[in-house]
Amino acid sequence: MQEIELKFLVPESRLKGLMRQAQVKSSQLTQLAAHYYDTPDQQLAQSGIGLRIRKEGDSWVQTIKAGGDGIAARLEHNAVLDNEQVQAMLDANSLMPDLTIYKDTPIAPALSKFKLKKLVKTLTRLYVTDVQRTTRLLVEDNGDQMENSIEIAYDHGEIIHGNDDAQREVIQEIEFELISGDLDFLFMTAKTWCQRYKLCLSTVTKAERGGLLINGQNHSPAVSADLSQLNISKKVSIPAFVRAAIHNCLLQILPNSSAIVAGSTDSDHILQSQIGIRRLLAALDAFASFSDEINPDWQPILNQTATLLGDYQELDYLANYIEPKLQEYGAPETNWTTDIDALKIKPIDAISVPDFQLTLLELIAFTMSDPTLEPQSNKLATDKIVKVLSKQYEKLLHTDEELDEGDNVEGDSMDLEDIDLKNIDSEDVDLESTNSNLDTDDQADFELHQLTDFRYITEFCAPLLSKKGSKKRTERQLKCLLKAQKSLEKYHGYAQYQQRYQLKSAVDNNALYGAGWFAAVLKNDAKRSDKCLVKVRDRSIFW
Repeated sequence: MQEIELKFLVPESRLKGLMRQAQVKSSQLTQLAAHYYDTPDQQLAQSGIGLRIRKEGDSWVQTIKAGGDGIAARLEHNAVLDNEQVQAMLDANSLMPDLTIYKDTPIAPALSKFKLKKLVKTLTRLYVTDVQRTTRLLVEDNGDQMENSIEIAYDHGEIIHGNDDAQREVIQEIEFELISGDLDFLFMTAKTWCQRYKLCLSTVTKAERGGLLINGQNHSPAVSADLSQLNISKKVSIPAFVRAAIHNCLLQILPNSSAIVAGSTDSDHILQSQIGIRRLLAALDAFASFSDEINPDWQPILNQTATLLGDYQELDYLANYIEPKLQEYGAPETNWTTDIDALKIKPIDAISVPDFQLTLLELIAFTMSDPTLEPQSNKLATDKIVKVLSKQYEKLLHTDEELDEGDNVEGDSMDLEDIDLKNIDSEDVDLESTNSNLDTDDQADFELHQLTDFRYITEFCAPLLSKKGSKKRTERQLKCLLKAQKSLEKYHGYAQYQQRYQLKSAVDNNALYGAGWFAAVLKNDAKRSDKCLVKVRDRSIFW
């Protein structure tokens, strides 16, 4: 069967109020003791599979979870075990899963890559969970149709290392699982609770958290965009295409935002969350006419979140990458810690704010909604994406031409690591007038934004337009766009860093060195991006 479930972390400040709603007269309290199994090198976890034996009340149940859409839906198979046999194995310290029960079940394909007899011999108990679960059933009478039913389960307890009881991780989360009826009821309920108790979506399963515990990690690695998971074919309809594109963006956003709300300050989680949101914004803007269900209110909230993440990311990058590089070349220290601390909104604040969490919920609901119910469901996406690409391409060329009229610099671009900072003569740099031309910067920023959007849109559309014999041309076009985007990002980034150091110099004279260095880089940088943009402009279109 397929399990459709939404999981949230519960903030301590809202726990009492939430428990008043969870612990009603009809609610049930269950102690869950679960044993999780995998190979020592976690082959199951690497394949997205969780395998456990758990005591649920008076019964022992073996459960395997796998596959699904990567967001809210997963395949799940439960088998009630013989209590006496389980107790005997527990007494002999030999409790192990029985994998033969999955033969000829919907879960079997998930295990097809494994040789089950060999797998059984290598399975070991890696960790256990000791959880107290409070459940209540929420039912809505739907007239003559199937009633809407949701199980709300609040879990509080610990994950315990299988070989070291001293290593433990606290569990405090709430799950909303659709038992029967309409998906809309699930999301409506989840949104109500999310807003009332400031819940934050989490895609991290107990199995994943157990794996992190035994590996000594606090969070999973950051997740970048993975276009191999863009599930489309050339016969995809217009509304199904936009759902697939948004779903692909959420596969990048949700794991990273889950890590941030769980306490991660890792720059990679922040950066990949920001990139995922930018990709999502590009899709919503370009494909707005592909569905009547796209909410225009999503974009301002997503824009604000991406901007807040970008502000933090830029300062964090200056403090932890740029500044150490400059100091290697003898620059005096510029302390950016106070600037980071002065930010009123940190990444965890930007991600956990209810407006953003509700937007994520609505986007998940949108991707899971039925595209065949939309007016354009009988039309192929290929009929429309050519017009979208052409429009975006023309806008980019127009902006490039406008910017090119005021830019006559020629030469080669540099990377920070290519610059001999020791030999930059301060006499060659006017430290008193190192502010960049703001109008040019704004134009360049706008062009970078358009180029980046065009690249993301092209990546979404490319699988539908790669005709036989033109696949290599499409790949070359994408490489050309990526190269131009990176080059323009580098130049724009250096201009931003120069302005940061210049502003910082008002309160810290040491920052003048950074301002001067980046001014020298920009002065000598002939914008390799210009050459890359010329190639984008001159290359024949592939659609």
